[in-house]
Amino acid sequence: MNTIIFDLDGTLLPMDQDLFLNNYFKALAKSVSPYGYEPEVLIKSVLQGTKAMLMNNGIKSNEEIFWDTFASIHGEESRDSIRIFEEFYENEFDKLKEYTSPSSYAKEYVEILKKKNYKLILATNPLFPKIATHFRIQWAGIKPEDFSYITTYENSSFSKPNLDYYREVLRKNDKRPEECFMVGNDPEEDMVIEELGVSTFLLTKDNSNDLLKIIEDLPKI
Repeated sequence: MNTIIFDLDGTLLPMDQDLFLNNYFKALAKSVSPYGYEPEVLIKSVLQGTKAMLMNNGIKSNEEIFWDTFASIHGEESRDSIRIFEEFYENEFDKLKEYTSPSSYAKEYVEILKKKNYKLILATNPLFPKIATHFRIQWAGIKPEDFSYITTYENSSFSKPNLDYYREVLRKNDKRPEECFMVGNDPEEDMVIEELGVSTFLLTKDNSNDLLKIIEDLPKI
């Protein structure tokens, strides 16, 4: 084993996902509605775009699937709104950190594994753009450059819990299942990778120290 695959939300970055998403949608609607989008319609279209990404079969990137869905609702001219969304992520998204609960464990896990020369992959459900994913990594007290590969909606063509999502991660990193160890907090979305032959650890709020001990006991490579 030479590679550790981490989930992000709820794993390296503890959070109440319902609380976070509710405030995310409120902030997004507030930021984008001045450009002519009715808040309720906007949120529904973002949710439909998200559903389309979850059902993506690999023909296009998640980014393309999202904007195809968004344009089918708001018209082709709405594709120009990508810049409006980018401005939201650049200027407003970082404020949502207050709805997460960062833990010191994330930094400990990463620092120990890097010292032992393990390759680190961040396999977060790729429903957000790169900029939003990098902010969430930083909220966890770690850095995007700590990881050799990070899934985002730009570079992914599947989503969790589709096994093809994990096959894509392994393929793009030239990794065999037996080389990897997956850490996640969701039994369905994260632990499904076991079906490909990857060893796993289901992280809960009560066993963070257990994972730390496993990491500390790993040999240096």
